[in-house]
Amino acid sequence: MASKRRSAPRSPIRRIGISTGGGDAPGLNAVIRAVALAAHNHGWDTVGIRDGYNGIFLPDQYSDGGLIPLTPERVRGITHLGGTIIGTTNAGNPLKYPVRQRDGRVVEVDRTDDLVKGLSAAGIDAVVAVGGDGSLTIASALARKGVRIVGVPKTIDNDLSRTVVTFGFDTAVSFATECIDRLHSTAASHRRVMVVEVMGRYAGWIALNAGVSATADAILIPEIPYDIEKVVDKIQERYASGRGFALVVVAEGAKAKGGRHSVIEKKAGSAERLGGAGAQIGELLGRLTGRDTRVVVLGHLLRGGSPTTFDRLISLRFGAAAVRALATGRSGVMVALDPPTVRYVPLAEAAHRMKLVPVDCDTIRTARELGICLGD
Repeated sequence: MASKRRSAPRSPIRRIGISTGGGDAPGLNAVIRAVALAAHNHGWDTVGIRDGYNGIFLPDQYSDGGLIPLTPERVRGITHLGGTIIGTTNAGNPLKYPVRQRDGRVVEVDRTDDLVKGLSAAGIDAVVAVGGDGSLTIASALARKGVRIVGVPKTIDNDLSRTVVTFGFDTAVSFATECIDRLHSTAASHRRVMVVEVMGRYAGWIALNAGVSATADAILIPEIPYDIEKVVDKIQERYASGRGFALVVVAEGAKAKGGRHSVIEKKAGSAERLGGAGAQIGELLGRLTGRDTRVVVLGHLLRGGSPTTFDRLISLRFGAAAVRALATGRSGVMVALDPPTVRYVPLAEAAHRMKLVPVDCDTIRTARELGICLGD
């Protein structure tokens, strides 16, 4: 009787790599610290892969190499810092890597096999991939090719499914709310309409949460295509009632009914860049209402600065949980917040579907009951 074939046991982990990809977010350094310290407690070395996976693909671009040793001393005192000490990038997606041809054209090719070989050559036995939907899609592809890998959900947009929240979101919403609060006084002083554009390409979580918290008069998000006349009516109603100013919060991905997102750039190997929604809406409102209108784009201000207490704690928990997953033999999973615990979900499911704002969720209902215009 033939014996059952068993898969060869994996070699023990001695060295792990951590990659931060996509846009930066408050809390990244806290994740890096947690991963490095937890790995050290297992007797593992940790290295940071520079700028996504550029440290593997393009090590010669760095004078001291593409990998940064993350010793306990190296990660001391970084929990409260914004940004990422190992760098990040929105370009160079290994699944759609931009390669220039002899005729000058740039084509996208799959270089994940090269990445797998590069990780092995660097002596990296496992990877902690920190990022949003793009980075986790890459992580899922690497898992299918046999790389031991665990994902950590990072995006200020909070648009990753299978986790209640992503780190960076709380900090972004808190800062956006503070900015809108500050605009109240200048709007009232000058009797102006203030249009505030915040990040949120395809999901309006930041605009909705900050707008409701800061008592905006109108909030426009990608999930609810707007009718500009409805916003005009809301503004005119406020002026007619003696409230001589208005605040309109706009997600960068907001679009008119029958319209499209405002895309300003699309490069090979990179996610498309949106922008200009606030300016377009501001111009329309100024013209249609006849009111003095100003536009403020918060943009990358939402990505910077020190993380809130909530984001620091979630980041530290996520980083420790990622190492815990590797130590217990898990791979191809993402750590996810399922209060009060952190659990593991398959990477393929986490990156499969974007978490949009449900148009019937409690916060949307609250906004309507407070009299906030949502453009519909």
